[in-house]
Amino acid sequence: SKDGGLWYKLRALLRETTAKRMDGFYGQVNAMNQIDFILAANNTTIMQFLITACDVLAPYCGVLCFLAPFPTLQQVKSDKSTGALPLLPYSSMISNSFVWVMYGLLKNLPSVHMSNMMGVILGIYYFRTYATYSKGMSGSHQVRMHFRGASCVVLLNLVLAQTLEKSMAADIIGKEGVLYCIILFASPLSALKHVLESKSAQSIPLPFTVACFINCFCWSVTGWFLMKDFNIYIPNLLGLSCSCVQLGLKAWYGPR
Repeated sequence: SKDGGLWYKLRALLRETTAKRMDGFYGQVNAMNQIDFILAANNTTIMQFLITACDVLAPYCGVLCFLAPFPTLQQVKSDKSTGALPLLPYSSMISNSFVWVMYGLLKNLPSVHMSNMMGVILGIYYFRTYATYSKGMSGSHQVRMHFRGASCVVLLNLVLAQTLEKSMAADIIGKEGVLYCIILFASPLSALKHVLESKSAQSIPLPFTVACFINCFCWSVTGWFLMKDFNIYIPNLLGLSCSCVQLGLKAWYGPR
């Protein structure tokens, strides 16, 4: 009938319209999925690039931090006096770097032991320079005490590496290195009280702080994503936090 034909046409039109809308909907969903896939791929590529860059730069950043005291010691040689300069940063550089050299050798991490070997060499040079120009009985006594302390750390770790099973020695030496790093990174925080009281960040050395920030960031990324080593990323995350606090205070109070 005429009404039946009209009804048939309406149903066909409805099916056609619905099909077109569904096609459009699925097309939009497909396009959104493709966009999400591209963004995810780009994010993965960026992340991989960041991890690779940090892995390459980390050893060089470490050496850069070890070189930071070099101008200060050159000034000591020029003045032929250590003045009020403390010896602890240089003796602790020898001890701390040697611990990480041993850890890197035990764990077969060339980037760790090779970069820290430079810390040992430079630390010995800084220590020797300081000892040469240290004056008075108190200065000589201080040098002897620091020398004995650094020697004990070196001997202790050599004994641990030689007498214990390799994995156990690496675990103990790694935890020892973490403890040293916590002490070293916490030491600048003691000076922050003076910064807050005086409202002056002049005592915070900006170039060295920036170098420490970059170094700790690179080692944190490398230790977390590539090495997956608690003993690498935990102390460097602490150092990164310390550097952020110092940079924040430097930005807040300025150079005055």
